[in-house]
Amino acid sequence: MDYRFLGKDITYDTLKAMSPQEREVLCSELRDKILKTVSANGGHLASNLGAVELTVALLSVFDYKQDKIIFDVGHQAYSYKLLTGRYDRFDTLRQKDGISGFPRISESPYDAFDTGHSSTSISAAMGIARARDLEGKKNYVVAVIGDGALTGGLAYEAINDLGHSKTKMLIILNDNEMSIDKNVGGLSKYLSKLRISSGYLSAKRTTESFLQKLGFFGRVLIKIILAIKDFFRFLLYRKKPSMFEDLGLVYYGPVDGHNTNDLIKAFDAVKDIRGPVLIHVLTKKGKGYGPAEQNPSDYHGVGPFDLETGVSSGKYCYTTVFANTITELAVKNPKIVAISAAMTLGTGLDNFQMKFPSRFFDCGIAEEHSVTMAGGLAISGFIPVVAIYSSFLQRAYDEMITDCCFMNSHVVFAIDRAGFVGNDGHTHHGLLDISYLNSMVNMTVFSPRDYSDLKNCLRYAIENVNGPVAVRYPRGASPFEAEGPLYEDVSDCVRPHVIEDYGNDFAIVSTGKISEEASKAVKLLKEQGISGKHINVSMIKPVPAKEILDLIKGIKHVYSIEEGILSGGFGEALERELQMLRFESDVTVFGVKDPIVRAMSQQDQIKFCGLDGDSVAASIRTSIS
Repeated sequence: MDYRFLGKDITYDTLKAMSPQEREVLCSELRDKILKTVSANGGHLASNLGAVELTVALLSVFDYKQDKIIFDVGHQAYSYKLLTGRYDRFDTLRQKDGISGFPRISESPYDAFDTGHSSTSISAAMGIARARDLEGKKNYVVAVIGDGALTGGLAYEAINDLGHSKTKMLIILNDNEMSIDKNVGGLSKYLSKLRISSGYLSAKRTTESFLQKLGFFGRVLIKIILAIKDFFRFLLYRKKPSMFEDLGLVYYGPVDGHNTNDLIKAFDAVKDIRGPVLIHVLTKKGKGYGPAEQNPSDYHGVGPFDLETGVSSGKYCYTTVFANTITELAVKNPKIVAISAAMTLGTGLDNFQMKFPSRFFDCGIAEEHSVTMAGGLAISGFIPVVAIYSSFLQRAYDEMITDCCFMNSHVVFAIDRAGFVGNDGHTHHGLLDISYLNSMVNMTVFSPRDYSDLKNCLRYAIENVNGPVAVRYPRGASPFEAEGPLYEDVSDCVRPHVIEDYGNDFAIVSTGKISEEASKAVKLLKEQGISGKHINVSMIKPVPAKEILDLIKGIKHVYSIEEGILSGGFGEALERELQMLRFESDVTVFGVKDPIVRAMSQQDQIKFCGLDGDSVAASIRTSIS
């Protein structure tokens, strides 16, 4: 497709001067470019396709070189990137040394705030708006937030403050009835009522269709009505008082999110109101690509795929093993319940939900609430399994400590996406969880190596632990051809296991999937005449130090390796525990020094941090010689 507009210097003046037909062409070009790039590189597709007209309209009313536009999460910012000077680099999206899949202030002066997690945009926009007011500036500040992100409590903390302070800014509520999974909860029902009660969009289309059939007189009537609507558009869009008006915001909408004309008129109508305004915009995820429109959840975050055939079904992976295992355990134990924070499909809990609908709870994008609710279930005699991605669980750090750990409640934290996650970049890596879990009283932590190990650890966490327990596992498939045994005595999973034993020149103690690289290093060094031992540990808190000590007695050079940050991690804990047992040698720790690891493949990230087998072997060879 030869682009008429995309790729050229597109400014605020360019967009403002476009005709509706030209904007339609531009939107088509944006969708084409997004589809081609995401199908080649992977990325967030459905949300970006749904926000094309919204972005074009935004940049036709607000000048991105002066005004500040903050996208919540950032799943919908691809069109914005293409229109703000990154067309020439867009083919590098989510690749090594390329542009990020999320807004990044280090990437462009037109990205107002780093995003990646949900529900932050209104708070960030308020800070930026207040800074503007303190400096006496006049630029506009806009927060774009989805109805899924609006289920997060942080958004309501900001709205409460905004309604009280009356800070001038605009919130665009991009309502597509979805977050990643189908929205749940009271807010979703409330927004549905707003859509239905207004009847604006359907009435508008029906009326226009009727008048068009009247020929010349109908067209004249349309022009007259449009003129009146333009004059009174603010009054026409506003409906009966909404929840947002009760909170102190001016509510305006709903507006057709795929009609740039209507959007531009709406933005122009409210942008100079002195105070906070919320415009309710209706969009469709996956707009313009049939498979994504029909199954937006499947096209939320995708790997490379063929545009003709669409995305393939998910491969067998650690998430699948977790989901199958927890469902099997729940069949035998009616006290097991499962909790998701708007990530039912992402965490694999959809099968659990179908099999045990009354024992499954999706709390929306509300990690803090999910964890505290789990604490309430636990002290009432149930065994809640809270499945949340590692980087998202950081939000519930306080609740984990005060509402679960201090009471020694039996809550099982299934921590998906532990370690490197690949092309989503540093906001989504699970590199901090070992350190923050190590700080929690009464917490037991497992980091299984392969699928069988994950099954064993989950079973142990359910059946043998009395207090809070975390099982962290990585994104993607297991690299191991042969899996370990399913133990008859499940307590075997808490003991360290010798994976390779070629001699006593050195020993590597590994945890989790990164043990693959430890095995590569041990085998490589053996070929070079340095014979060592590889020990894998699944239970990393409390550290099984006595058992490890028995396996490394007489060895002078001991190393640990983990897919997590060095500070507060497994290696530091191992060294401390061994010193308390009077182990005389030092432990050299291989881990991540800086958690800001940019987008690239998981294997490239491992190599970038010096945790691949070749790098580890080279470091050990140097230190021994």
